[in-house]
Amino acid sequence: MPWLILLLAGLFEIAWAIGLKYTEGFTRLWPTVATLAAMGVSMVLLGIAMKSLPVGTAYAIWTGIGAIGTVLLGIILFGESAAFARLFCVLLILAGVLGLKLSAPS
Repeated sequence: MPWLILLLAGLFEIAWAIGLKYTEGFTRLWPTVATLAAMGVSMVLLGIAMKSLPVGTAYAIWTGIGAIGTVLLGIILFGESAAFARLFCVLLILAGVLGLKLSAPS
């Protein structure tokens, strides 16, 4: 269950990272409210997951999920670069996240 909670925390991290773009520097009310709510949910879920997962593993996986998802949505939503080198680096992050998950205690 902590791994599922950590995954959800990472998905909410993606939501708030993408939401930051839509706040336009926190000048738009509803995108700002949604972004701050996603931040809160993400942090609470991360804290819950860390009750039973190693702190370094949980934090690294949480940031990895956020980084990978934000890069991919940046490409899809905002037309950001999908250059080979950039995607290769995302694959390296994914390899690190999977390695941490596979080497972590259950």
